[in-house]
Amino acid sequence: MKMERPTPAGLEPIETASRDELQALQLQRMQWSLQHAYDNVPHYRAKYDAAGVHPRDLKQLSDLAKFPFTTKADLRETYPYGMFAVPMREVVRVHASSGTTGKPTVVGYTKNDIAMWGNVMARSMRAAGATADDIILNSYGYGLFTGGLGAHYGGEALGATVIPMSGGQTEKQVQLIRDFLPTVLLCTPSYALTIADELLRQGMQPNKTTLRIGLFGAEPWTNEMRREIEARLGIDAVDLYGLSEVLGPGVACECVETKDGPHIWEDHFYPEVIDPETGAVLPDGADGELVFTSLTKEALPIIRYRTRDLTRLLPGTARPMRRMVKITGRSDDMLIIRGVNVFPTQIEEVLLKNPKLCAQYQIQVSREGHMDELDVYVEVKPELSDKLSSMQRDEIGRDAAHHIKALIGVTSKVHVVETDKIERTLVGKAKRVIDKRPK
Repeated sequence: MKMERPTPAGLEPIETASRDELQALQLQRMQWSLQHAYDNVPHYRAKYDAAGVHPRDLKQLSDLAKFPFTTKADLRETYPYGMFAVPMREVVRVHASSGTTGKPTVVGYTKNDIAMWGNVMARSMRAAGATADDIILNSYGYGLFTGGLGAHYGGEALGATVIPMSGGQTEKQVQLIRDFLPTVLLCTPSYALTIADELLRQGMQPNKTTLRIGLFGAEPWTNEMRREIEARLGIDAVDLYGLSEVLGPGVACECVETKDGPHIWEDHFYPEVIDPETGAVLPDGADGELVFTSLTKEALPIIRYRTRDLTRLLPGTARPMRRMVKITGRSDDMLIIRGVNVFPTQIEEVLLKNPKLCAQYQIQVSREGHMDELDVYVEVKPELSDKLSSMQRDEIGRDAAHHIKALIGVTSKVHVVETDKIERTLVGKAKRVIDKRPK
Protein backbone atom coordinates (compact mmCIF):
# COMPACT_ATOMS: atom_id res chain seq x y z
CA MET A 1 0.00 0.00 0.00
CA LYS A 2 1.36 3.41 -0.94
CA MET A 3 2.21 5.86 1.84
CA GLU A 4 -0.36 8.65 2.02
CA ARG A 5 1.35 11.99 1.60
CA PRO A 6 1.36 14.71 -1.06
CA THR A 7 3.58 13.89 -4.01
CA PRO A 8 5.79 16.82 -5.06
CA ALA A 9 6.02 17.24 -8.80
CA GLY A 10 8.87 15.62 -10.67
CA LEU A 11 9.69 12.84 -8.20
CA GLU A 12 10.83 9.40 -9.31
CA PRO A 13 8.36 6.59 -8.51
CA ILE A 14 10.76 5.10 -5.93
CA GLU A 15 10.64 8.39 -3.99
CA THR A 16 6.98 7.79 -3.19
CA ALA A 17 7.02 3.97 -2.94
CA SER A 18 5.82 2.16 0.16
CA ARG A 19 8.33 0.69 2.63
CA ASP A 20 7.37 -2.81 1.45
CA GLU A 21 8.11 -1.91 -2.18
CA LEU A 22 11.39 -0.24 -1.20
CA GLN A 23 12.55 -3.15 0.95
CA ALA A 24 11.77 -5.67 -1.80
CA LEU A 25 13.97 -3.67 -4.17
CA GLN A 26 16.69 -3.35 -1.52
CA LEU A 27 16.80 -7.10 -0.95
CA GLN A 28 17.08 -7.83 -4.65
CA ARG A 29 19.85 -5.28 -5.13
CA MET A 30 21.69 -6.26 -1.95
CA GLN A 31 21.84 -9.89 -3.05
CA TRP A 32 23.31 -8.76 -6.36
CA SER A 33 25.84 -6.43 -4.71
CA LEU A 34 27.11 -9.07 -2.27
CA GLN A 35 27.48 -11.62 -5.05
CA HIS A 36 29.18 -9.06 -7.30
CA ALA A 37 31.71 -8.26 -4.58
CA TYR A 38 32.33 -11.93 -3.76
CA ASP A 39 32.80 -12.98 -7.37
CA ASN A 40 35.05 -10.11 -8.45
CA VAL A 41 37.00 -8.79 -5.44
CA PRO A 42 39.46 -11.30 -3.90
CA HIS A 43 39.65 -9.21 -0.72
CA TYR A 44 35.91 -9.53 -0.14
CA ARG A 45 35.93 -13.22 -1.01
CA ALA A 46 38.68 -13.88 1.54
CA LYS A 47 36.84 -11.92 4.25
CA TYR A 48 33.55 -13.71 3.61
CA ASP A 49 35.20 -17.12 3.57
CA ALA A 50 37.06 -16.36 6.80
CA ALA A 51 33.78 -15.31 8.41
CA GLY A 52 32.00 -18.40 7.10
CA VAL A 53 29.38 -16.50 5.13
CA HIS A 54 28.35 -16.51 1.50
CA PRO A 55 26.12 -14.15 -0.50
CA ARG A 56 23.45 -16.86 -0.74
CA ASP A 57 23.10 -16.63 3.07
CA LEU A 58 21.31 -13.31 2.60
CA LYS A 59 17.63 -14.29 2.66
CA GLN A 60 16.33 -11.10 4.25
CA LEU A 61 17.72 -7.63 4.88
CA SER A 62 18.56 -8.38 8.51
CA ASP A 63 20.93 -11.14 7.34
CA LEU A 64 23.36 -8.41 6.31
CA ALA A 65 24.53 -8.37 9.94
CA LYS A 66 26.22 -11.75 9.32
CA PHE A 67 28.73 -10.16 6.95
CA PRO A 68 31.99 -8.50 8.05
CA PHE A 69 32.52 -4.74 8.04
CA THR A 70 34.63 -2.81 5.54
CA THR A 71 36.88 0.00 6.80
CA LYS A 72 39.39 2.47 5.42
CA ALA A 73 42.08 -0.07 6.30
CA ASP A 74 40.67 -2.45 3.68
CA LEU A 75 40.93 0.25 1.00
CA ARG A 76 44.48 1.11 2.04
CA GLU A 77 45.60 -2.52 2.15
CA THR A 78 44.41 -2.99 -1.43
CA TYR A 79 45.72 0.38 -2.73
CA PRO A 80 45.18 1.49 -5.42
CA TYR A 81 42.78 -0.74 -7.37
CA GLY A 82 42.46 -3.93 -5.31
CA MET A 83 38.83 -3.31 -4.29
CA PHE A 84 37.64 -2.70 -7.85
CA ALA A 85 35.15 -5.30 -9.10
CA VAL A 86 35.49 -4.56 -12.83
CA PRO A 87 38.46 -4.44 -15.22
CA MET A 88 40.16 -1.06 -15.50
CA ARG A 89 38.93 -0.71 -19.09
CA GLU A 90 35.43 -0.35 -17.59
CA VAL A 91 36.50 2.28 -15.05
CA VAL A 92 35.85 5.70 -16.57
CA ARG A 93 36.87 7.83 -13.58
CA VAL A 94 38.96 7.61 -10.41
CA HIS A 95 38.63 9.83 -7.34
CA ALA A 96 40.63 9.70 -4.13
CA SER A 97 40.61 11.12 -0.63
CA SER A 98 43.63 11.90 1.53
CA GLY A 99 45.17 9.05 3.51
CA THR A 100 48.01 8.30 5.86
CA THR A 101 51.57 7.75 4.58
CA GLY A 102 50.63 9.75 1.50
CA LYS A 103 48.35 6.97 0.20
CA PRO A 104 44.77 8.06 -0.46
CA THR A 105 41.70 5.86 -0.44
CA VAL A 106 40.88 5.29 -4.09
CA VAL A 107 37.40 4.95 -5.57
CA GLY A 108 36.44 4.10 -9.13
CA TYR A 109 33.33 4.53 -11.25
CA THR A 110 31.94 2.82 -14.34
CA LYS A 111 29.81 4.66 -16.86
CA ASN A 112 26.71 3.36 -15.08
CA ASP A 113 28.10 4.48 -11.71
CA ILE A 114 28.59 8.00 -13.02
CA ALA A 115 25.04 8.04 -14.38
CA MET A 116 23.67 6.83 -11.02
CA TRP A 117 25.73 9.46 -9.19
CA GLY A 118 24.36 12.20 -11.42
CA ASN A 119 20.85 10.88 -10.81
CA VAL A 120 21.04 10.87 -7.00
CA MET A 121 22.71 14.29 -6.98
CA ALA A 122 19.94 15.63 -9.24
CA ARG A 123 17.44 14.02 -6.87
CA SER A 124 19.18 15.76 -3.96
CA MET A 125 18.97 19.11 -5.73
CA ARG A 126 15.27 18.61 -6.46
CA ALA A 127 14.74 17.75 -2.80
CA ALA A 128 16.45 21.04 -1.91
CA GLY A 129 14.04 22.90 -4.18
CA ALA A 130 16.20 23.32 -7.29
CA THR A 131 14.84 22.91 -10.83
CA ALA A 132 16.08 22.98 -14.41
CA ASP A 133 15.48 26.73 -14.41
CA ASP A 134 18.16 27.36 -11.79
CA ILE A 135 21.72 28.60 -12.24
CA ILE A 136 24.10 26.73 -9.92
CA LEU A 137 27.31 28.26 -8.56
CA ASN A 138 29.35 25.16 -7.73
CA SER A 139 32.00 26.21 -5.22
CA TYR A 140 33.03 22.72 -4.18
CA GLY A 141 36.60 21.84 -5.13
CA TYR A 142 37.17 20.08 -8.43
CA GLY A 143 39.81 17.39 -8.86
CA LEU A 144 40.38 14.16 -6.91
CA PHE A 145 37.94 15.39 -4.25
CA THR A 146 34.49 14.06 -5.14
CA GLY A 147 32.57 17.21 -4.24
CA GLY A 148 33.10 19.37 -7.32
CA LEU A 149 32.49 16.91 -10.12
CA GLY A 150 29.81 15.04 -8.18
CA ALA A 151 27.77 18.19 -7.75
CA HIS A 152 28.55 19.30 -11.32
CA TYR A 153 27.16 16.16 -12.94
CA GLY A 154 24.11 16.32 -10.68
CA GLY A 155 23.35 19.86 -11.81
CA GLU A 156 23.63 18.87 -15.44
CA ALA A 157 21.44 15.79 -14.88
CA LEU A 158 18.86 18.12 -13.33
CA GLY A 159 19.00 20.23 -16.49
CA ALA A 160 20.18 23.32 -14.63
CA THR A 161 22.96 25.70 -15.68
CA VAL A 162 26.20 24.96 -13.81
CA ILE A 163 28.98 27.49 -13.16
CA PRO A 164 32.09 25.36 -12.36
CA MET A 165 33.80 27.90 -10.11
CA SER A 166 35.45 25.43 -7.67
CA GLY A 167 36.66 26.58 -4.26
CA GLY A 168 38.61 29.65 -3.19
CA GLN A 169 39.04 33.04 -4.87
CA THR A 170 36.28 34.54 -2.74
CA GLU A 171 36.41 37.93 -4.50
CA LYS A 172 35.83 36.11 -7.79
CA GLN A 173 32.95 34.14 -6.25
CA VAL A 174 31.26 37.41 -5.34
CA GLN A 175 31.87 38.81 -8.82
CA LEU A 176 30.12 35.78 -10.30
CA ILE A 177 27.21 36.15 -7.89
CA ARG A 178 26.89 39.78 -8.97
CA ASP A 179 27.34 39.23 -12.71
CA PHE A 180 26.10 35.68 -13.47
CA LEU A 181 23.04 35.83 -11.16
CA PRO A 182 23.18 32.27 -9.76
CA THR A 183 20.22 31.01 -7.74
CA VAL A 184 21.79 27.95 -6.07
CA LEU A 185 25.07 27.84 -4.12
CA LEU A 186 27.01 24.65 -3.38
CA CYS A 187 29.94 24.80 -0.93
CA THR A 188 30.85 24.03 2.67
CA PRO A 189 28.65 25.84 5.20
CA SER A 190 31.59 27.74 6.68
CA TYR A 191 32.57 29.00 3.24
CA ALA A 192 29.02 30.25 2.66
CA LEU A 193 29.50 32.62 5.59
CA THR A 194 32.87 33.70 4.19
CA ILE A 195 31.12 34.58 0.93
CA ALA A 196 28.57 36.56 2.95
CA ASP A 197 31.41 38.50 4.58
CA GLU A 198 32.95 39.26 1.18
CA LEU A 199 29.61 40.39 -0.25
CA LEU A 200 29.34 42.85 2.62
CA ARG A 201 32.93 43.99 2.18
CA GLN A 202 32.22 44.78 -1.46
CA GLY A 203 29.24 46.90 -0.49
CA MET A 204 26.50 44.40 -1.37
CA GLN A 205 23.70 43.25 0.90
CA PRO A 206 24.27 39.48 1.28
CA ASN A 207 20.53 38.79 1.58
CA LYS A 208 19.67 40.75 -1.55
CA THR A 209 21.39 38.62 -4.20
CA THR A 210 19.72 36.24 -6.65
CA LEU A 211 20.67 33.23 -4.47
CA ARG A 212 17.69 31.35 -3.04
CA ILE A 213 19.03 27.88 -2.13
CA GLY A 214 22.26 26.54 -0.66
CA LEU A 215 23.29 22.86 -0.54
CA PHE A 216 25.97 22.58 2.10
CA GLY A 217 28.07 19.61 3.17
CA ALA A 218 31.61 18.16 3.48
CA GLU A 219 31.86 19.27 7.13
CA PRO A 220 29.63 19.02 10.22
CA TRP A 221 27.39 22.01 10.85
CA THR A 222 24.71 22.83 13.34
CA ASN A 223 21.17 24.13 13.07
CA GLU A 224 22.47 27.30 14.69
CA MET A 225 24.82 27.76 11.73
CA ARG A 226 21.91 27.01 9.39
CA ARG A 227 19.93 29.85 10.95
CA GLU A 228 22.88 32.23 10.61
CA ILE A 229 23.43 31.32 6.95
CA GLU A 230 19.75 31.69 6.13
CA ALA A 231 19.49 35.03 7.90
CA ARG A 232 22.64 36.48 6.35
CA LEU A 233 22.19 35.21 2.79
CA GLY A 234 18.39 35.14 2.65
CA ILE A 235 18.30 31.56 1.35
CA ASP A 236 17.11 28.07 2.27
CA ALA A 237 20.16 26.21 3.66
CA VAL A 238 19.88 22.45 3.06
CA ASP A 239 22.11 19.67 4.41
CA LEU A 240 23.80 17.50 1.74
CA TYR A 241 25.58 14.30 2.85
CA GLY A 242 28.03 11.97 1.18
CA LEU A 243 31.45 10.41 1.41
CA SER A 244 33.83 9.33 -1.30
CA GLU A 245 34.12 5.66 -0.26
CA VAL A 246 30.36 5.21 -0.64
CA LEU A 247 29.96 7.48 -3.69
CA GLY A 248 30.56 11.17 -2.99
CA PRO A 249 27.96 13.89 -2.39
CA GLY A 250 24.41 12.76 -2.98
CA VAL A 251 24.12 9.75 -0.67
CA ALA A 252 21.51 11.69 1.30
CA CYS A 253 19.97 15.16 1.32
CA GLU A 254 17.44 17.15 3.28
CA CYS A 255 14.15 18.13 1.74
CA VAL A 256 13.53 21.86 1.70
CA GLU A 257 9.94 21.49 2.87
CA THR A 258 10.99 19.89 6.19
CA LYS A 259 14.74 20.49 6.78
CA ASP A 260 14.66 17.76 9.41
CA GLY A 261 17.72 15.71 8.49
CA PRO A 262 18.98 14.21 5.22
CA HIS A 263 16.81 11.55 3.63
CA ILE A 264 18.99 8.62 2.56
CA TRP A 265 18.45 7.46 -1.01
CA GLU A 266 17.83 3.91 0.17
CA ASP A 267 17.28 2.44 -3.25
CA HIS A 268 21.06 2.79 -3.78
CA PHE A 269 22.55 2.90 -0.25
CA TYR A 270 21.41 0.67 2.60
CA PRO A 271 22.05 2.24 6.03
CA GLU A 272 22.65 0.62 9.39
CA VAL A 273 23.54 2.13 12.75
CA ILE A 274 25.80 0.05 14.97
CA ASP A 275 27.30 0.17 18.42
CA PRO A 276 30.83 1.49 17.71
CA GLU A 277 32.32 -0.77 20.38
CA THR A 278 30.54 -4.08 19.77
CA GLY A 279 29.48 -3.76 16.14
CA ALA A 280 25.92 -4.82 17.05
CA VAL A 281 23.17 -3.41 14.83
CA LEU A 282 21.01 -0.92 16.73
CA PRO A 283 17.31 -0.22 16.17
CA ASP A 284 16.18 2.91 14.37
CA GLY A 285 16.20 5.86 16.73
CA ALA A 286 19.28 4.71 18.65
CA ASP A 287 22.51 6.71 18.57
CA GLY A 288 25.47 4.94 17.01
CA GLU A 289 27.87 4.72 14.08
CA LEU A 290 26.54 4.94 10.53
CA VAL A 291 27.30 2.01 8.19
CA PHE A 292 26.52 1.86 4.48
CA THR A 293 26.19 -0.94 1.92
CA SER A 294 26.02 0.05 -1.74
CA LEU A 295 23.26 -1.64 -3.71
CA THR A 296 24.00 -0.66 -7.32
CA LYS A 297 27.67 0.33 -7.59
CA GLU A 298 29.63 -1.62 -10.18
CA ALA A 299 33.29 -0.50 -9.99
CA LEU A 300 33.59 -0.31 -6.20
CA PRO A 301 30.88 -2.21 -4.34
CA ILE A 302 31.12 -1.24 -0.68
CA ILE A 303 29.76 -3.70 1.88
CA ARG A 304 28.98 -2.59 5.44
CA TYR A 305 31.37 0.36 5.31
CA ARG A 306 32.00 1.93 8.69
CA THR A 307 31.75 5.67 8.10
CA ARG A 308 32.72 6.53 11.72
CA ASP A 309 30.00 9.20 11.62
CA LEU A 310 27.75 9.22 14.69
CA THR A 311 24.03 9.68 14.07
CA ARG A 312 20.70 7.85 14.32
CA LEU A 313 18.08 6.75 11.79
CA LEU A 314 14.54 8.10 11.86
CA PRO A 315 11.41 7.47 9.76
CA GLY A 316 10.94 9.44 6.57
CA THR A 317 8.84 12.59 6.47
CA ALA A 318 8.97 14.43 3.14
CA ARG A 319 10.01 11.11 1.55
CA PRO A 320 9.32 7.53 2.70
CA MET A 321 13.05 6.81 2.81
CA ARG A 322 14.62 7.03 6.25
CA ARG A 323 16.34 10.14 7.56
CA MET A 324 19.58 10.53 9.45
CA VAL A 325 19.99 13.25 12.04
CA LYS A 326 22.82 15.73 11.67
CA ILE A 327 26.21 14.15 12.34
CA THR A 328 27.05 14.61 16.04
CA GLY A 329 30.67 13.48 15.98
CA ARG A 330 33.06 10.70 15.05
CA SER A 331 33.83 7.29 16.52
CA ASP A 332 37.49 7.73 15.60
CA ASP A 333 39.97 10.58 15.94
CA MET A 334 39.39 12.12 12.51
CA LEU A 335 39.00 15.88 12.25
CA ILE A 336 37.15 17.65 9.45
CA ILE A 337 38.86 20.96 8.69
CA ARG A 338 37.45 23.10 5.88
CA GLY A 339 35.93 19.98 4.34
CA VAL A 340 39.22 18.01 4.47
CA ASN A 341 39.44 14.80 6.49
CA VAL A 342 42.51 14.98 8.72
CA PHE A 343 43.85 12.32 11.07
CA PRO A 344 46.40 13.27 13.76
CA THR A 345 48.56 10.38 12.59
CA GLN A 346 48.81 11.96 9.14
CA ILE A 347 50.26 15.12 10.66
CA GLU A 348 52.55 13.09 12.89
CA GLU A 349 53.98 11.27 9.90
CA VAL A 350 54.73 14.54 8.12
CA LEU A 351 56.39 16.04 11.20
CA LEU A 352 58.57 13.03 11.88
CA LYS A 353 60.02 13.07 8.38
CA ASN A 354 62.09 16.02 9.61
CA PRO A 355 65.02 14.63 11.67
CA LYS A 356 65.08 17.75 13.85
CA LEU A 357 61.55 17.20 15.20
CA CYS A 358 60.33 14.73 17.81
CA ALA A 359 56.99 13.02 18.44
CA GLN A 360 55.79 15.57 20.97
CA TYR A 361 53.18 17.60 19.15
CA GLN A 362 49.77 19.13 19.65
CA ILE A 363 47.08 19.99 17.10
CA GLN A 364 44.85 22.95 17.84
CA VAL A 365 41.79 23.68 15.72
CA SER A 366 39.98 26.98 16.10
CA ARG A 367 37.54 29.05 14.13
CA GLU A 368 38.40 32.58 13.08
CA GLY A 369 35.23 34.18 11.81
CA HIS A 370 33.60 31.37 9.85
CA MET A 371 36.66 29.42 8.72
CA ASP A 372 38.57 26.70 10.56
CA GLU A 373 42.20 27.38 11.44
CA LEU A 374 44.78 24.66 12.09
CA ASP A 375 47.79 25.28 14.32
CA VAL A 376 50.35 22.56 14.97
CA TYR A 377 52.83 22.81 17.83
CA VAL A 378 55.81 20.46 17.73
CA GLU A 379 58.98 20.17 19.81
CA VAL A 380 62.49 19.95 18.47
CA LYS A 381 64.62 17.04 19.61
CA PRO A 382 66.06 17.64 23.09
CA GLU A 383 69.65 17.76 21.87
CA LEU A 384 68.75 20.64 19.55
CA SER A 385 66.55 22.61 21.92
CA ASP A 386 69.26 25.13 22.85
CA LYS A 387 71.01 25.12 19.49
CA LEU A 388 68.34 26.29 17.05
CA SER A 389 67.51 29.97 16.77
CA SER A 390 63.93 31.19 16.54
CA MET A 391 64.56 31.98 12.88
CA GLN A 392 65.71 28.40 12.23
CA ARG A 393 62.65 27.00 14.06
CA ASP A 394 60.38 29.24 11.97
CA GLU A 395 61.96 27.92 8.78
CA ILE A 396 61.41 24.31 9.92
CA GLY A 397 57.79 25.18 10.68
CA ARG A 398 57.20 26.68 7.25
CA ASP A 399 58.68 23.59 5.61
CA ALA A 400 56.45 21.28 7.67
CA ALA A 401 53.37 23.37 6.85
CA HIS A 402 54.25 23.11 3.15
CA HIS A 403 54.36 19.31 3.36
CA ILE A 404 51.11 19.14 5.34
CA LYS A 405 49.42 21.14 2.60
CA ALA A 406 50.99 19.06 -0.18
CA LEU A 407 50.29 15.63 1.32
CA ILE A 408 47.10 16.15 3.33
CA GLY A 409 45.53 19.11 1.53
CA VAL A 410 44.92 21.43 4.46
CA THR A 411 46.54 24.77 5.25
CA SER A 412 48.20 25.01 8.66
CA LYS A 413 50.65 27.02 10.71
CA VAL A 414 53.36 24.93 12.34
CA HIS A 415 54.98 26.31 15.48
CA VAL A 416 58.32 24.66 16.32
CA VAL A 417 58.96 25.03 20.05
CA GLU A 418 61.63 24.05 22.57
CA THR A 419 61.64 20.81 24.52
CA ASP A 420 58.99 20.35 27.24
CA LYS A 421 56.84 23.24 25.99
CA ILE A 422 53.91 21.01 25.02
CA GLU A 423 51.50 19.97 27.73
CA ARG A 424 51.77 16.38 28.96
CA THR A 425 48.98 14.56 30.76
CA LEU A 426 48.49 11.09 32.20
CA VAL A 427 52.08 10.22 33.08
CA GLY A 428 53.88 11.99 30.29
CA LYS A 429 51.40 11.41 27.47
CA ALA A 430 50.77 14.43 25.26
CA LYS A 431 47.29 15.75 24.65
CA ARG A 432 47.30 15.46 20.87
CA VAL A 433 44.20 17.40 19.80
CA ILE A 434 42.52 20.49 21.20
CA ASP A 435 39.43 21.45 19.23
CA LYS A 436 38.42 24.98 20.19
CA ARG A 437 35.65 25.29 17.64
CA PRO A 438 32.13 25.99 18.96
CA LYS A 439 30.21 22.76 19.46
